[in-house]
Amino acid sequence: MEKEYDMLIIGLGPAGMALAAMGTAMGLKVLAIEKHKIGGECLNCGCIPSKALLKTAVVRKTIQEIERYGLKKTEVPDPHKPFERVQCHLKYINEEKTVKMFDKVDLIMGSAAFVDAKTVEVDGKHYTARRIYIATGTKPLVPPIPGMNTVEYLTNENLFHLEEIPKSMFIIGGGAIGCEMTQAFSRLGCKVILAHMDPHLIPLADDEAAHVLEDELKKDGAEIYNSTAIQGVKQDGKEIVITTDKGEFRAEKLLVAAGRKVALEGLNLERAGVKYDKRGIISDDYGRTNVPNIWAVGDCNGKALFSHAAMHQGMLSLMSSVMPFLSPFKFKYSQYEVPWSVFTDPEVAQVGMTEKQLKDKGIKYEVVKSNYGDYGRTITEEKTVGFVKVMVSPWGKIYGASIVGEAASELIHEFILAMHKKIRLYDIMLMQHSFPTISLLNKRVSEQWMMKKMQNKKLQRVMQTLYRFFAPK
Repeated sequence: MEKEYDMLIIGLGPAGMALAAMGTAMGLKVLAIEKHKIGGECLNCGCIPSKALLKTAVVRKTIQEIERYGLKKTEVPDPHKPFERVQCHLKYINEEKTVKMFDKVDLIMGSAAFVDAKTVEVDGKHYTARRIYIATGTKPLVPPIPGMNTVEYLTNENLFHLEEIPKSMFIIGGGAIGCEMTQAFSRLGCKVILAHMDPHLIPLADDEAAHVLEDELKKDGAEIYNSTAIQGVKQDGKEIVITTDKGEFRAEKLLVAAGRKVALEGLNLERAGVKYDKRGIISDDYGRTNVPNIWAVGDCNGKALFSHAAMHQGMLSLMSSVMPFLSPFKFKYSQYEVPWSVFTDPEVAQVGMTEKQLKDKGIKYEVVKSNYGDYGRTITEEKTVGFVKVMVSPWGKIYGASIVGEAASELIHEFILAMHKKIRLYDIMLMQHSFPTISLLNKRVSEQWMMKKMQNKKLQRVMQTLYRFFAPK
């Protein structure tokens, strides 16, 4: 007799892992089907290995600085074998940490395909559940560049399996992966050229923050070409020739980091009657598809292509599944801000709208900015590159925050919570921040906003009158 499941999850990446962990915690019977590796793209060939490689690159840069000043080196990881270190980290995370999280989940490794709206097939066997959650994520988008099928190119899926650092690399794409790998490989001794079609790096970012990052990447030795069209590629011996509207380039390796596309191949969604388009599976603000018992969670629905958003959607969708008819207990995706971070040096982080988006929408706003170079802690640590920039209404409502600098990915969370809970900028000013933390920059920017308000002559007269009137006689 077939086992009856409460949940059937297709894909055990960030969204699927969140669903599985919460489902088992609730005592539900959970079946998870994973085609490749537990953890999905983020854990195995995205967020985690890229951070390991960036850390190795920092080590190499530190060694160079130590040697420049004639100091004695301590025992450090071999910067000439970075991929061994990356794979070592991944092996530990997978075998010692991740797998143990799902000991109460029935796990099947294989490709899932719908038989009908209530049945999924894997290797000839059929499985059913009360609800089916599709969480298949995305895969690298390879643009239709002439000659691409004639060269051996890299994506994030095979990049971390290189055996050594190439002498040169051409990167197509100026998003998070492109920028992070530009810095990592540059610092590891590779000559890197990055080209992309957008006017500045990290197209979603504040343009001022993007320019700060570009300057730092150039200091690491990288060449950056914005607003550049790739016209064709071809193999020439051991090198790849890349033709662009800015000229011709040669490199030992070609990395394609030009975006993502949803991974739906082989699912046979038509058999289940699930609607989808080129952006992904069509679902509502809770993750529900047009088929009542089937949900699409994470990147595969095309709503927000971030690992943290996928995990968050998994949590919200399961919570909405428990009480679907009680509106106070239904959790819309759109109720929550979707931040993002790029883990370069300096880091870049964003939540809410940028200046450009506010201008495009015709929203009146004020900009307040606190520079890293004006704060004692960051000066003493030689982390003076960057700023905290907040866009607010005249009354302190926070529309968005753009941060570039040390620990930007951590500082942004104060503004995420403030926006979610509708906390105004003066509330951040009134909250005590431990000194001298880097997060004090958030308080400083709110203080600057208030000081600017106090420059109003009418407000000054009011405050002066009140102060003097209530002074002891």
